Amino acid sequence: QVQLAESGGGLVQAGGSLRLSCAASGPIFSSYTMGWFRQAPGKEREFVATITWSGGTTAYADAVKGRFTTSRDNAKNTLYLQMNSLKPEDTAVYYCAAGRPWRLRISSDYSYWGQGTQVTVSS
Repeated sequence: QVQLAESGGGLVQAGGSLRLSCAASGPIFSSYTMGWFRQAPGKEREFVATITWSGGTTAYADAVKGRFTTSRDNAKNTLYLQMNSLKPEDTAVYYCAAGRPWRLRISSDYSYWGQGTQVTVSS
């Protein structure tokens, strides 16, 4: 079983940057596809980014493409999300997830979830 813990959230002005981290426990982190999702108040959880076990394949939601970058360090059991050019509409709780999803952008296909970290972007 994998346990996940996000960190790095906070308050930032529009146009600023944040780097989220997701620390994973367990020896088989490197075998899982990892994903980032977010949920804003009153909205459903939505896909942000995903990265396969080797890091060879990434995918992004259209809303963040070109501004966000996900990466992983399997030696450190850590997933990252670099967020640049942040916008107020990026405000949400950000979650990392692990699994072997058939559908990379579907949250229910992921098996393990962190507790989330709040990102607030002020205008």
